[in-house]
Amino acid sequence: MTEEEKSYIAGIIDGEGSIMLIKFHSNQYPSPCISISSTTIELLEWIKFKTKVGTINKKKNYNPQKHKKSYTYCVKYNDAINLLKEIEPYLIIESKRKRTKLIIEKYKKVTPRNGKYSKEMLEAKEKFYNDFISIK
Repeated sequence: MTEEEKSYIAGIIDGEGSIMLIKFHSNQYPSPCISISSTTIELLEWIKFKTKVGTINKKKNYNPQKHKKSYTYCVKYNDAINLLKEIEPYLIIESKRKRTKLIIEKYKKVTPRNGKYSKEMLEAKEKFYNDFISIK
């Protein structure tokens, strides 16, 4: 991606996106996720093409007479961390910058590759989540 494309994607995330920690499976801890919802599928397809990661899903429309079709672009796990590293310098919204910085700097430090946590690691992970949630 060019620097211009990174800054554009950061702007879309600042305006329409979310940077979250989500449980994708019931037996795992929440993991990094970037999500962008839009009624413009071309925008989400362009972002997916440029980033080379993520999925686009159609959202359920309960009232087609009143609402346009809507889609969500989602990037998870390491792909989300790597994308955050790319766009971090261009984020403007303070809460999104802080969440991004926290994920980049600390998520892997509190997440063992084998999934086995010591008591100290669980405490560090809990502190990480509390710090993340406290960002408003």
